[in-house]
Amino acid sequence: MKDYFLNVSQEVWDKAANIKLLITDVDGVLTDGGIIYDDNQLEYKRFQVKDGQIIRYLQENGIKVGAITGRDSLVVRNRCEELRFDFHLHGAKLKYDLFFDQIGKMGLSVKECAYIGDDIIDLPILMNVGLSAAPADAMVYVRDKVDFVSSFNGGFGAFREVADVILQSQGKLRGIVEDLSVKRFGK
Repeated sequence: MKDYFLNVSQEVWDKAANIKLLITDVDGVLTDGGIIYDDNQLEYKRFQVKDGQIIRYLQENGIKVGAITGRDSLVVRNRCEELRFDFHLHGAKLKYDLFFDQIGKMGLSVKECAYIGDDIIDLPILMNVGLSAAPADAMVYVRDKVDFVSSFNGGFGAFREVADVILQSQGKLRGIVEDLSVKRFGK
């Protein structure tokens, strides 16, 4: 199944094999980074369903999922709750401090954590985790610093690709796919 991920180096496979927590930024990773306000100041965002679909499978396979976002948005809070993130932290001005507080509470080391970010505010975490990743449309100076650049843009499957690489590196993706194929098609 490794053939699905031709742009993944051996170093990334090795780092991904140790991940127990996948944390993501929201705007620019889970969304395309756009924010729409209507005349009543209601906020709208577009999320990729494929990104959300994999969260359950990560958690069922022992990988926790979290979000640390610089904005405080009810839309994002609702999406994180709907997807049953293990934690989600909003309005973060110093994401780095919140990251270290959270992994300390969870008893995890930085090597056991992956982070997906797209902009300058994410760099302090990206430079310190076991596996760092960015969407294809992240800022160039972010892409230059991470272990893995997704072939997908933010809001278009970048989170899903990173999650699939982690599950594959740990030998779990094939089992998920095969189990679902058997249940659905009776094979």
